[in-house]
Amino acid sequence: MTCATCAATIEKALKKIPGVVFAAVNFATGRATVIYPPSAVPAADLVAAVRGAGYDVVSASAEIAIKNVMCAGCAATIERALLRRRGVFQAAMNVLTLRARVKYLPTEIGLDELFEAVESAGYQVIRPSPADAALAQADGRSAGDAEREIRERDLRRLRTKVVIGFALSLVIFLGSMGGVLPFVPAFLRAPVLLWILATPVQFGLGAAFYRGAWAAFRNRRADMNTLVAVGTSAAYVFSAVETAAPSLLSAGGRGQHVYFDTSAVIITLVLFGRFLEARAKGRASEAMKKLLGLQPRTARVLRGGIETDIPPSAVLPGDLVVVRPGERIPVDGLVTKGRSTVDESMITGESIPVEKGEGDEVIGATMNRLGSFTFRAVKVGRETVLARIVRMVEEAQGSKAPIQRLADRIAGWFVPAVIGLAVLTFAAWMIFGPEPALKFALLNFVSVLIIACPCALGLATPTAVMVGAGKGAEYGILIRNGESLETAAKLTTVVFDKTGTLTEGAPALTDIIPGEGWTEGGLLGIAAAAEKGSEHPLAEAVADAVASAAPAVAVPGADSFRSLPGRGLEASVGGRDVLLGNAALMTERGVDVSAWTDRAENLSAQGKTVMYAAVDGRAAGLFAAADPLKAKSVAAVDRLKTLGLDVVMLTGDHRRTAEAAARAAGIGRFAAGLLPGDKIAEIRRLQKAGERVAMVGDGINDAPALAAADVGVAIGSGTDVAMEAADITLIGDDLMGVARAVELSRRTIRTIRQNLFWAFIYNIVGIPVAAGVLYPFFGLLLNPMIASAAMAFSSVSVVTNSLRLRRMDLGAPPPKRRAFSQPLASFPE
Repeated sequence: MTCATCAATIEKALKKIPGVVFAAVNFATGRATVIYPPSAVPAADLVAAVRGAGYDVVSASAEIAIKNVMCAGCAATIERALLRRRGVFQAAMNVLTLRARVKYLPTEIGLDELFEAVESAGYQVIRPSPADAALAQADGRSAGDAEREIRERDLRRLRTKVVIGFALSLVIFLGSMGGVLPFVPAFLRAPVLLWILATPVQFGLGAAFYRGAWAAFRNRRADMNTLVAVGTSAAYVFSAVETAAPSLLSAGGRGQHVYFDTSAVIITLVLFGRFLEARAKGRASEAMKKLLGLQPRTARVLRGGIETDIPPSAVLPGDLVVVRPGERIPVDGLVTKGRSTVDESMITGESIPVEKGEGDEVIGATMNRLGSFTFRAVKVGRETVLARIVRMVEEAQGSKAPIQRLADRIAGWFVPAVIGLAVLTFAAWMIFGPEPALKFALLNFVSVLIIACPCALGLATPTAVMVGAGKGAEYGILIRNGESLETAAKLTTVVFDKTGTLTEGAPALTDIIPGEGWTEGGLLGIAAAAEKGSEHPLAEAVADAVASAAPAVAVPGADSFRSLPGRGLEASVGGRDVLLGNAALMTERGVDVSAWTDRAENLSAQGKTVMYAAVDGRAAGLFAAADPLKAKSVAAVDRLKTLGLDVVMLTGDHRRTAEAAARAAGIGRFAAGLLPGDKIAEIRRLQKAGERVAMVGDGINDAPALAAADVGVAIGSGTDVAMEAADITLIGDDLMGVARAVELSRRTIRTIRQNLFWAFIYNIVGIPVAAGVLYPFFGLLLNPMIASAAMAFSSVSVVTNSLRLRRMDLGAPPPKRRAFSQPLASFPE
């Protein structure tokens, strides 16, 4: 924003929002003053208005780790509490990762106020203690490690509660069943003893449900805690009154009916289900644990000539780090001394160790195999490759897929609707039910409340996204968020850039054709001598060919060298005049190459660059160079076609080269001679035709096209700019990762749909059964204890179904599907 006109545009956009009382923008400071009632005008509307006017907002983001979140209703309560605060314009709570991702205006609200908003809603923010933080720093661990340890402690406490609950509930259950179990001692059947035993279960082990229900009530909401607290309290209070005043509720003098076993067993089973969920969540994040486990605990730094072991987090850019055989490299850097082979498979997926020498790049967390070396630290802390991978996976696992919006909307009104149904059920049994009506009404009321807990609904999407994102990381596929994951499952067309994506990105000699009196080795040697002073890419191709043929090829020394821009070069090698260049140079110097014309044209038709060689004024032969396809390009294109995707190539190269590359890769549609803006136009044209398009690229010039596509896929060996613009990043340059990403996305979304289906079916079928619709026909009622076990089972089954993604083999052949293509004519030049 640089002028008064810009300020006026923003003011006008803000004033259009209903409820905004005043808006003034100071273009000199770049700040807007807005007066509005935060209860009526969400900050998101203000941000959207500014962005809609073509300007951006300076914002901050934060992740808040929260402890006692149980279901989608809890998540909705937290999101609502955050969004009510002035300055918060986006909040998303993930019930699986137990983290809320918040975007806010730092000029309006701070972190402490965000924490207070969560805590005022009745939830506990995880703030690692100073002791935890100090221990993490000493061990070289991240704050996330300390946070995970806090959650592991909570899991141990939950296990203890479950054990105590089962022990007390078993005794209470046996005492309640004394009438049919003659071996139960008489004293154990006494209602007073059952009351005493049930009380610590109800108010001790079940205290978290009451705290959650009270917090939800204060926020004018109802959630899973409400259902459990109301349902178990109804059974407990009824039984307590029946015990204290038997004549008050007993029906027709038929004796006491107490249900302490119902309340105690329900609380224990719900806690047990939550324990199983927590364990399953731990398995769902196993890929993240593996990634974090790659970070070594210490780094050996050379300071003042002395080797010192320090945590990797304490390494500074420029430090010299010593690595010995069998050790992991602590941070990213450049080798300054020594040689070795490094296993980079955990980062790149490449199983063959890579040779490293002076000047080569090394990646933190990779394994040094044979030699020792010293390297200079370049990227440390959050800037290392491993840290970026962990950050991307965490962001993906904590994000929401669009498909989850349906579950969130339903969860918003589901619990209040269930409470209403439970009340109707109670009333119906009291009016129309058989005697003792109160007993039937109470049991069915509790059953409806318990079986309808929407835990499975809230876990259906995040569990699958979490496992899918982690599985992708194992294969070097980093998915930015849940939206990218879902969109990738709907792709119809994959667009590839050519240079550096389908091809190696550097020319290589493909043909050496010597003339009369010359051998391939002799011609290559004299060309290498002449090219020594050249910086042309073809010079690198010649040098690489000589290196591959060494020591068979001798390279004499060059006496002189002169570059001839646009034509080639001339040099003096061992007293002989050497020319290397195109046909125009040969014609200019009077060298007859007519005998080579047919061969040269044939090579050019294959998309190769032809270079003639002449020695002492006579043609000596010719060379042909091309940018070769990557080893797995053809297989990757084949696999994408098998998955039913159309494959297109867009490139800035001239048509002949592009056509040869497309033909070699098995791609039927391509467009050549494109500028970055032209690639965007082609992608948008495909989108307008109804295609869901993925763009795969690696260079800075690909970044706009990556952003324009429905899904941008960046090759990890490419530029940081391309990776920032992409929705999916492939670590390494294996293009099979594109097909794997599509397969992973499809299977993950399929799993989400399965989870949602079973979660919905469970509630649709379970609630009427719990209400007693089968009783008039078959005399069947659903015991509340069975309802609580079914509720716990539904949540665990959703998580378990998602965990099946961990067994997915993305290297297996995909199912055969129809491949399709369109004619080249659909891409006009």
